[in-house]
Amino acid sequence: AELHKMAAAGAEAAAEEEKRLPEGDPESGGDSDDEGDSDSSGDGEDEEKENEAEIQRLEEQLSINAFDYNCHLDLIKLLRQEGELVKLRRARQKMSELFPLTEEIWLDWLKDEIKMASESSEREKVYELFERAVKDYICPEIWLEYAQYSIGGIGQEGGIEKVRSIFERALTAVGLHVTKGTALWEAYREFENAILETAQPVPGSVPSPEQQQVLCSQLEKIHTLFRRQLGIPLLDMEASYAEYEEWSEEPIPETTIKNYKKALQQLEKCKPYEEALLGAETPKLAEYQAYIDFEMKAGDPARIQLIYERALAENCLVPDLWARYNQYLDRQLKVKELVLSAHDRAVRNCPWTVGLWIRYLLAMERHRVDHSIISEMFEKALNAGFIQATDYVEIWQAYLDYLRRRVDFTQDSSKELEELRSAFARAVEYLKQEVEERFSESGDPSCTIMQNWARVEARLCNNMQKARELWDNIMTKGNAKYANMWLEYYNLERAHGDTQHCRKALHRAVQCTSDYPEHVCEVLLTLERIEGTLEDWDAAVQKTENRLARVNEQRAKAAEKEAALAKQEEEKAEQRKQARAEKKASKKAKKARIGDKRKADDEDEGEWGQEEEIPSKRHRGEGDGVLPEEDMEVETGLFGRSAPVKPDGPANLKEKASTSRKDIPKVFHDSSKDKVTVFVSNLAYTMAEPEAKLRELFGSCGEVAEIRPVFSNKGTFRGYCYVQFKEEESALQALGLDRTAVEGRPMFVSPCVDKNKNPDFKVFRYSTTLEKHKLFISGLPFSCTKEELEEVCKAHGNVKDIRLVTNRAGKPKGLAYVEYENEAQASQAVLKMDGLTVKDHVIKVMISNPPLRKLPEAGRASTFPAPRQVYGARGKGRTQLSMMPRALQRQSNPVAKAENGMVQNSPATSSEPPAEPKKMSNADFAKMLLKK
Repeated sequence: AELHKMAAAGAEAAAEEEKRLPEGDPESGGDSDDEGDSDSSGDGEDEEKENEAEIQRLEEQLSINAFDYNCHLDLIKLLRQEGELVKLRRARQKMSELFPLTEEIWLDWLKDEIKMASESSEREKVYELFERAVKDYICPEIWLEYAQYSIGGIGQEGGIEKVRSIFERALTAVGLHVTKGTALWEAYREFENAILETAQPVPGSVPSPEQQQVLCSQLEKIHTLFRRQLGIPLLDMEASYAEYEEWSEEPIPETTIKNYKKALQQLEKCKPYEEALLGAETPKLAEYQAYIDFEMKAGDPARIQLIYERALAENCLVPDLWARYNQYLDRQLKVKELVLSAHDRAVRNCPWTVGLWIRYLLAMERHRVDHSIISEMFEKALNAGFIQATDYVEIWQAYLDYLRRRVDFTQDSSKELEELRSAFARAVEYLKQEVEERFSESGDPSCTIMQNWARVEARLCNNMQKARELWDNIMTKGNAKYANMWLEYYNLERAHGDTQHCRKALHRAVQCTSDYPEHVCEVLLTLERIEGTLEDWDAAVQKTENRLARVNEQRAKAAEKEAALAKQEEEKAEQRKQARAEKKASKKAKKARIGDKRKADDEDEGEWGQEEEIPSKRHRGEGDGVLPEEDMEVETGLFGRSAPVKPDGPANLKEKASTSRKDIPKVFHDSSKDKVTVFVSNLAYTMAEPEAKLRELFGSCGEVAEIRPVFSNKGTFRGYCYVQFKEEESALQALGLDRTAVEGRPMFVSPCVDKNKNPDFKVFRYSTTLEKHKLFISGLPFSCTKEELEEVCKAHGNVKDIRLVTNRAGKPKGLAYVEYENEAQASQAVLKMDGLTVKDHVIKVMISNPPLRKLPEAGRASTFPAPRQVYGARGKGRTQLSMMPRALQRQSNPVAKAENGMVQNSPATSSEPPAEPKKMSNADFAKMLLKK
């Protein structure tokens, strides 16, 4: 009777809540009186029309790109606001099919459905929704909501057992959660205590033996729950122990006390990690990884799984974390449902990561999932939108490996073999059409998929004819010039073909190879030496000699051109050197004439040699023969003419300040104070008082000890200075002012480091490697501001930072870097923004991956291939290629030493003709190359 009362009360409360919803809850689609008044106004109608237009726009956008996560969120939010329940359910359903939903989204969805569920059939749909929710992430709140909702159905047949089953599943999933597990244990005990109350006999009556048995059984259930909970390290477990002491009429067993103390000790070990998580900021990856490492050492699989799940709930878009979790499940737990569920959630959260898809395919094969399901999952992977062409090559290779393992090659033909061949053909076509169209490259320049196909045909199917056709196709794709490709084909023919085709392949290789022709020539001669006739040997020798003669001739021509180029450069350098010497002599003669004039006018001056030193030294770039205005005044005074009196205007005051700075003695930088000093550069030369300006600017970083602006001998500011602080922390804080605009120019602030002692020190503070969450945008109009670009980019995700690239003068270069919160948003932005028009400019958008800087190779008298400078108007000619391997080059031509970019004393630049290299036999070539 009591149980039926509880069920009836729950149903009555749900009915009352349902009655209230249509009247005043905007989330359920009902209209209150206030809302009716609002809708009747013009503003309400306008807002409703705007929302409807926005809903239509979002639906159209999702029809184009269903993987737009933020678009799904915006649509659900608008539909919930408008009360469109049918569309809202459909939108949530579509999103849940593509992505695992977060705890907040699931709770909103479940609460909306619970409010509208009254019939038993509708309750069953809510149960199904709960089952889907608990599979996405391990969330204590969702499990608690599930268990509490199930209590409302205890009046139905088997209702109590169903509630207990849900509570037990919840404890298995999150009962070990140190901070949130206690709530579930307490809710379970409260439910069992309510059942105990219904089993109590009526006061004053004597319970029957059956009633007494039910009562004892229920008491034992509650005892068991207390004992189980006290053996697990949970927060506030002392309060649970005190509650058990108060509730139990019997003394607590020794085993329970022993387990409780052991759990307390374990809790003390876990507390530092829980406190670190509590005080850390999102994403807390370092703190979670430390916690995972701690649990891995303890070795409890349930606790390891739980801490991984907690970390993933807050970092669901981190592919590396999913990869580590899945690897642990694959190697340690090996439970099919658990493993496949984790892999599925991984690829739904990070669909752009090819490694997760490959692991998923392997896991499904490992657990013997049906072939049709694996093939369907592979098709989903192809539509996931990878960000690199090579990713598609990897996923195709993984799928082809799977198909190859299904084939029984003892049979001449089978359905699986035909499927494998069909998949190989489709992979080649897919890379050629789909991938190349999107990335402008197939991602497989060496044709590895076709090579593997040829190996399968030759080794496993004994079909050398098909293998030869495939290799012929490979060679026509630009691979015929590489010796290693020919030798790969030759080895396949050698193992599974015949001598005739081996000979034919090597003859073609000798003719086509351009990188290492000596190698294939030697392989051909070796083949004929072992298996060929005299005629075959003679033909091979003649062919290799002719080929190597042409190669040497081409190399000689290329060397001549390089020598001519080097000679031209040497002549130009000599001319520049002579011009500088003449210019220096001219300046020295003019200084001497000025000294003569001054000595003639002043008889009390010292000797001639002292007078020569009066004029100040000029810097490179100043006008030759033109004196500064200060020196012009001195010159007119020497000839007896009075100098014009200048008014004390701003220009004259600036000249006086510059003149006064000439007398300031030079103070050299003390390298022992580098840690408290920053180097400031790219300042405007026209800055009037740099010391005062910079002291005001850097004063916010800490106490400034000294500012040393650098002036020229004329007293003009040279645009850089040293700022010395009292504390090292102030210098580190000052680095944050780098790129600050000062008088219209970006000020550069860098650590003060002696480049002579630290030649490898770099001050470039931005990453030069692949950053999948950052975009590189080119083609922007110079007038585009940071705010305007942010307005364009934020429609595709949360923008963390935008950097417009400028030159040293602070002028924009039409380039920018945009950083998003995660890789998913960045990849979506690439698809949406690439080719977009901004202010009549078509921009190009790609993932940030700066090319590696190519360091110049110093000291080579000749390089292979020829330098780009020697190309004529029609491009690179055949004879400009040097065919000699570098290893041989180093032996025949000693490396010349390079100084300031000019090669000195090299054979190519000497007036004598280059010595003819010593002739080598084919055997010598082979020994030299094999040795290398």
